[in-house]
Amino acid sequence: MSTENLPQSPEQPSRKPRVAVVFGGRSSEHGISVVTAGAVLKAIDRTKYDVLPIGITQDGRWALTADEPERMAIVDRRQPSVDLLAESDEGGVILPVDPANREVVYSEPGSVPKALGEVDVVFPVLHGPYGEDGTLQGLLELSGVPYVGSGVLASAVGQDKEYMKRVFTSFGLKVGPYVVVRPREWERDEAAARKRIIDFAGEHGWPLFVKPSRAGSSIGITKVDDLSGLDEAIAEAQRHDPKILVEAALRGREIECGVLEFEDGPRASVPAEIPSPEAHAYYDFEAKYIDSTPGIVPAPLTPEETAEVQGLAVDAFEAASCEGLVRADFFLTEDGEFVINEINTMPGFTPISMYPQMWQASGVSYPELVDRLVQAALRRPTGLR
Repeated sequence: MSTENLPQSPEQPSRKPRVAVVFGGRSSEHGISVVTAGAVLKAIDRTKYDVLPIGITQDGRWALTADEPERMAIVDRRQPSVDLLAESDEGGVILPVDPANREVVYSEPGSVPKALGEVDVVFPVLHGPYGEDGTLQGLLELSGVPYVGSGVLASAVGQDKEYMKRVFTSFGLKVGPYVVVRPREWERDEAAARKRIIDFAGEHGWPLFVKPSRAGSSIGITKVDDLSGLDEAIAEAQRHDPKILVEAALRGREIECGVLEFEDGPRASVPAEIPSPEAHAYYDFEAKYIDSTPGIVPAPLTPEETAEVQGLAVDAFEAASCEGLVRADFFLTEDGEFVINEINTMPGFTPISMYPQMWQASGVSYPELVDRLVQAALRRPTGLR
């Protein structure tokens, strides 16, 4: 039978990809994650993508939140939180656990669960543990949902400063002197652990930087000028992470470089320089996010130095098996050598953050940056790759 003269059904318009922006989280960087989410929600192209904001409260509840970026800003030095944005004090968002089903469900006590539709890609803008460290990435791999940024291994390596440095060293990248104190060492023999740090200071000199091994945004870091400040610095770092990292101070210029995944592979941005903030001992949390100490973009480097640090940034990206984006932080020492300090697999991503600023100076606007990251995630399969 011919179908030539039968009425034809009109073609259904293709659905826009749905992006779940996941933010907040249980780490001490909760507020900065909310600020980042506001910037992403404001910049993402609504004619190209449907958007679903999902906030994770500080106690770990996944909440449906208002799509109101203007409420996700630092006001009067106070950081925003998911609890203030959640549409309910009890309701929770549930991701699918079946790779064949990407439908997100919202559930409240005493109510019938409500389907929120399928999610095509997750844009996780969480910083620190329980989000940037491979835990969320593992959940998304189990769910079969593509996501922006690095996978489980690279996220975990990028979060743990000790293993990050070990990976870089194994690939021939230069790192500065450091010593690690694990929680069992501290519990077993606190005096011996403390002596290791003092011996390290005797070898490399003061000041030292005492840090949580698995935290970011310069939270929990103390610059220690002499022995009298050591115990307080250790306690502050351990408040954020029982495993601490102690680094020798490197004298030189702080240089940062962004890496972004393009269709043909990772490319580096123009680098930036972080000048010493006048009102702070170093480039700490307050200098970064509260007082917004400006960086110099592009960094005043020679063409040879620029090319070298860009190459090293891509090398670091590849060494840790990163995907999507990375900010690589270096010291340019007084003898002209670049020493890598760390990478961030989900760097500060507000419009005033250094990563977007470096790409802006490289010809990639903030909205284009967001779009490129989503497109890179949509191109990648989940699972082993």
